[in-house]
Amino acid sequence: MDEKFFDIPYDRTWWKPALPVMKTELPGPKSKELYSRGVGHSSFTGRVKLCPVVFDSGKGVILRDVDGNEFLDFSSGIYVTNLGHSHPKVSEAVARYANRLMNCHDYMTEVKSRYLERLSAFTGHGIDYIHLYDNGTTAIEFGIRVARRLTNKYEVITVYQDHHGKTMGAASLGRINATHNVARPQGFYMVPRADPYRPIWTKPDGTIDTDRYIEFYDLFIREVTADNVAAFIVEPIQGWGGSMVPPDDFLPKLSEFCRSKGIFLMADEILTGSGRTGKWLACEHWSVEPEIVTLGKGLGNGFPLSALLTKSTYAKEIEPLGMSTTYGGNPMACAAGLAVIEVVEEEGLLENAVTLGRFFLRRLNELKDSHPIIGDVRGKGCLLGIEFVKDRVSKEPLAEAGGAVYLECIKRGLIAGVPVVHLLRVAPPVIMDEETAIKGLEILDEAITAVERRLGYA
Repeated sequence: MDEKFFDIPYDRTWWKPALPVMKTELPGPKSKELYSRGVGHSSFTGRVKLCPVVFDSGKGVILRDVDGNEFLDFSSGIYVTNLGHSHPKVSEAVARYANRLMNCHDYMTEVKSRYLERLSAFTGHGIDYIHLYDNGTTAIEFGIRVARRLTNKYEVITVYQDHHGKTMGAASLGRINATHNVARPQGFYMVPRADPYRPIWTKPDGTIDTDRYIEFYDLFIREVTADNVAAFIVEPIQGWGGSMVPPDDFLPKLSEFCRSKGIFLMADEILTGSGRTGKWLACEHWSVEPEIVTLGKGLGNGFPLSALLTKSTYAKEIEPLGMSTTYGGNPMACAAGLAVIEVVEEEGLLENAVTLGRFFLRRLNELKDSHPIIGDVRGKGCLLGIEFVKDRVSKEPLAEAGGAVYLECIKRGLIAGVPVVHLLRVAPPVIMDEETAIKGLEILDEAITAVERRLGYA
């Protein structure tokens, strides 16, 4: 462990006890009033509309609304507060620089220098050249530009249902629908992802055949593209598509395929990285070393911070791209990021994410055994997913289940995760313990039972 930059003492039990407390029906009267005042001036996501509570504060694994209701949070905001809401060390580090120096564009500061060193060392694998931003989409956009410059190619390939951002280029890496682009720019392509639950190509024994996916990618490049592919961009574990974990041999095969073709493998670790899966980078689970990595979300534990990482051997070629941004690498963000790394080390949170993830998967599989609408559970570390189906033979998605289960959970004091149609994406903070997890899982069990009764499954 390197010498700590922030000597900020705190009680490791700062976030306990952590139990839901419900004082009003939802949404409560203050939430209704504040939501009604704000909703005419902005738009809100589906889960907000399902139950428009208005949050006031957060501590560890608890969110508190303006009516005094307290909720267990199994979503970490949205994969952001990996260390819990308002971690005392991170909050104090940010406060110090909020009172000292908020912004000096891309000039070096002491805290930035220390953070770049620590992030480089913590990431490892020779990925030691870093540019800092304030959101994941910007990191993705620059990643595309870097790959194109370094390969002198222009095409980009991604996989179905991965999500990479909401600006023009980043959105074009994902599915075309009402929330993305109505037309994908030239040179952006998508191919099937190796999905163990719904495989396209299988072996004689019915298991997924990853070789066939790689063979298809090769055919696709030869027959569909201009054979001018700069980057293959992939989430190591899918987020928006339901925490889909690839077969263990898929990413190593994809990495070797890209290398053989002179294509840069770019790992979008904005959601999967920063320790959420039990490794700092999810790619480490398969010993895969991408040419480009993007990090975000949990990187600043709620403070806007993202990063593009590649190898310093490319520094001179990248520099003409003009990689700076207005807010990227500001002192407050660097303080948050540096404090996050120190906390992860001090509290052994990579190990805790692994232990907690195994516990969650075991308990979620037990729920699957007792609930017919659960078709699949999967995940790694504290990145988990539940898929609801009409029946397990056809695997037909049960479209109304995700939102319905989420709503039943929040009524009982649990932010169960992020609902996406027939999916529930579960992402507890990595500081959580099994005792707290059990309480939330009991609520989840009750909620699924209530939905099954309503839909005629129980």
